[in-house]
Amino acid sequence: MTDVILREAVRADLPAVLALLADDVLGRAREHAEVDEAYERAFADITADPRNQQVVAERAGEVVGCFQLTYIPGLGRHGAERALVEAVRIRSDLRGQGLGMTMMSWAIDQARRRGCGLVQLTTDKSRTEAHRFYQRLGFVASHEGMKLTL
Repeated sequence: MTDVILREAVRADLPAVLALLADDVLGRAREHAEVDEAYERAFADITADPRNQQVVAERAGEVVGCFQLTYIPGLGRHGAERALVEAVRIRSDLRGQGLGMTMMSWAIDQARRRGCGLVQLTTDKSRTEAHRFYQRLGFVASHEGMKLTL
């Protein structure tokens, strides 16, 4: 998609980002589409942190995709920083049209420019289409991830 602009989100984008997060099977069970104090605080924390970016994909003035990009310092890999891509969402009526490829290519380019040693992400085991998509981009399911909900 060549008519898409990728940029850091601003506060006015928050309702659209929340709608994207809630617009899938998993998100419906854990997200709210309305902005509340918790979302306001989280957005403020992300935008204030130089190691975090909330990114939106905009098309014709409308937010149609989003993801969070976090840079993690570490001692492993000879002190290489790694980029973590999380909460990748594309508006449901635009899936399968190349927007995900545009967004992920942008994220990978940002990580390269920053000098990161790798890009990593997690994806729910039930998202088999997403797994195939990330594999086409060159991602390898090299580790078993675990989470503990608190």
